[in-house]
Amino acid sequence: MLSVRRPVSAFVVVAVGVALVAAATLLLASGRPQVPDRLAYAAVVVQSPEAGAPAESFAPTRPWSAARAAELTSMLAKVPGVTAAVPDRTFYAQALVDGRPPPTAGQREDAHQGHGWSSTRLGGSRLTAGEPPRQAGEVVVDRALGLPPGGPVTLLTAAGPQSYTVTGLVDAPGVYVADEVAAALAPGVRAIGLLVAPGADAEDVAAAARGVVGGDGRALTGDERGALEPRDDARTRWIGMQVLTATAALAGFVTVFVVASAFAFTVAQRRRELGLLRAVGATGRQVRRILYVEALGVGVSAGLAGLLVGAALAPVLGRLLVDVGFQPATFRVRYESWPVAVSLAAGPVIALLAVWSASRRAARVRPLEALRAAAVEQRPIGRLRIATGALLVAVGVALSLGTATSDDARSAATFALYAVMALVAGVAVLAPAVVGPVVRMLRVPVRPRGGAIGMLVRAGALTATRRTASIAAPVLLTVAFAVLVSGMVRTTTAAYAAGRADNVNAGWIVVPDRTPGLSDQAVAATGGTALLPTTVFVSDPSTPPENRPLTALGVDPAGFAAANRALTVVAGSLGGLGGDDTVVLTASANRQPTEPYALVFADGELVSLRVVAVVTDDSIPGDLLLPRSVVREHDPSALSSVVYVRERIDPPAGARILDVPGWAAEADRAEDRLVWLATLLLIGVSAGYGAVAVANTLLMAAAGRVPDLRLIRLAGATRRQVIWLVTAESALVVLIGALLGGAVAFVGLLSIRAGLAEQAGVPVDLVVPWSVVGGVVGLCLLLAALASALPTWRSLRHRAARPPVDVVG
Repeated sequence: MLSVRRPVSAFVVVAVGVALVAAATLLLASGRPQVPDRLAYAAVVVQSPEAGAPAESFAPTRPWSAARAAELTSMLAKVPGVTAAVPDRTFYAQALVDGRPPPTAGQREDAHQGHGWSSTRLGGSRLTAGEPPRQAGEVVVDRALGLPPGGPVTLLTAAGPQSYTVTGLVDAPGVYVADEVAAALAPGVRAIGLLVAPGADAEDVAAAARGVVGGDGRALTGDERGALEPRDDARTRWIGMQVLTATAALAGFVTVFVVASAFAFTVAQRRRELGLLRAVGATGRQVRRILYVEALGVGVSAGLAGLLVGAALAPVLGRLLVDVGFQPATFRVRYESWPVAVSLAAGPVIALLAVWSASRRAARVRPLEALRAAAVEQRPIGRLRIATGALLVAVGVALSLGTATSDDARSAATFALYAVMALVAGVAVLAPAVVGPVVRMLRVPVRPRGGAIGMLVRAGALTATRRTASIAAPVLLTVAFAVLVSGMVRTTTAAYAAGRADNVNAGWIVVPDRTPGLSDQAVAATGGTALLPTTVFVSDPSTPPENRPLTALGVDPAGFAAANRALTVVAGSLGGLGGDDTVVLTASANRQPTEPYALVFADGELVSLRVVAVVTDDSIPGDLLLPRSVVREHDPSALSSVVYVRERIDPPAGARILDVPGWAAEADRAEDRLVWLATLLLIGVSAGYGAVAVANTLLMAAAGRVPDLRLIRLAGATRRQVIWLVTAESALVVLIGALLGGAVAFVGLLSIRAGLAEQAGVPVDLVVPWSVVGGVVGLCLLLAALASALPTWRSLRHRAARPPVDVVG
């Protein structure tokens, strides 16, 4: 009953799926926030109050003011077991090499950060040459820059290029200045490191520190200190976690789908064998049990093999994730127990889920099937299956309508993905009933010059609809996913770029080059209108959440109004934005002109402002507007994000100039690149599965069709004609799967386009990267042709022999 050949297909697919799940979960387990190197020696770190925002917003904590930080530092230094309390200040500073910033690709975020020299006491930074900075104009830099102690260096700061003297070198990224200079550049403090005496318990010290700060902060120990990692690193790590989660989920979903198709095909091949078992007295339950035992054996063995492969691949994939930007440079792979347990369980669970439908069909095989001389399918599809497929299609259509009418881009993308998953599952369930009409529609493409081969191809597909559907199902899934995801990403990117460009009234845009932003000197050199963003906090107990972070833009009101086509004032006047106590809010803030509005700035100071105007929520690329001078006063390290200019100019150091369409297309270039790489990764997983599944199924089919093909040879067909026959059959099946998958995906894409057009307020073109789709279909077609032609060629190498005659007596 149980043969080695039959479970091989399922074993390969399950093993590949478990390998992906194992690698993804191991990388997920390793993706915990890392304690910054500069705080590694601080057993306890007291952090300022958390921002009242979701974790994925990566908002900074609300800073303490200079006075409050000094008070807390003095009190924490007196805690028993603490030898020193050191405030850690962070500001923007970047050394210029040959007159311009070094390339930022592959750099850690702290490579362009500055700190006070006392911060070196908290971490592993070691002075390798020279001496510490003691006064203004002195700096210690990373020895990797190749600068000698005593030599000059130009630091690019928020104010502009500043001349410094290198007094020493350290073996860590970033720059270090005298503490007094750091206090002026970063008056707000977000962390105070505590050095603990030998023998003192860090948890006891942390408990005492919590008593000191109360609700005005939190004390962190051990891995909790990872909450202080740079925001860009945290964002990169989060994006990588989403990609890995999606990869693991897709691997599990596709594996169940593909293995189910393989088991369904195996049951169709073994109908006479199963009928013989029923004829000798086996019950339907016993037949199901046989298949479950076979699937369990495949799942356990494939799970173990996949775990070993995934564990071996995890370090390689971890380095690749760092190289492409899905993980920060500090990422390291760790081996933990729960990914191993999940991977070992994944194999049997996937196999048992996949065999469920096939076992039910096997249990319905009648004893008389053993006496049939021809393996002809008696019923292409049952009523329950029709009802299930129709229900899934209806759910998919409903979700597509939800996509088209959604006001939120993230919700629309989620609806679209679920819609296509439901439609794919529904069409796959209904595939045996759909194959006939599709084949009849394709009767012209499958009629080659000889005519007879085309007739056989059509007849075979129409007669064995279950087999055709089982082989086409992986292609259906692969093409649907490739078309939907690639088209959704490209269409969304183009739609947002079009909306962004439509809102700007300028000839050219100056943007940062190798820097995180533009300095005041660079902005002054352009003569244009700049946006100076900073993060502020609303700490009004009557409007939770407390310490809610907001993005404030420091602007010149007249220039900003001229450059922003989307600006719509609903109350007050933008011209009133000029004093040190004025602010412009969006309508969602529920405030009116002349009302007070208190904010905590980056320096930790609480300032009461006066509302002078209210604009619509989509009028500004932020939450509120402030005079540029107010932002600079409270955030000495703030950097301008863009400058709008009328005429093309020569950009200053650390800047480059783009036309408006070019700027709109690359405004989110780094994030768009990561999204597209993630898309290609997921498509690659899906396409690889689809191609392997098609090849495995066709290899199984080739073994069972040898007598039929030899009979065709006896009827006068040449070996070349037989090979052409099986190749044409494979091409037809791939074409059927591609057409069904493309149709399903286009339903989702059309709903996405409708939703985006509604959100952006501009016409949205449907963008489908046909090169990606063509590559996916071509891969499936190539492997299908090889998997059918090569076994056929091998089986027909010898002269055709008379087929055996079945005797029924």
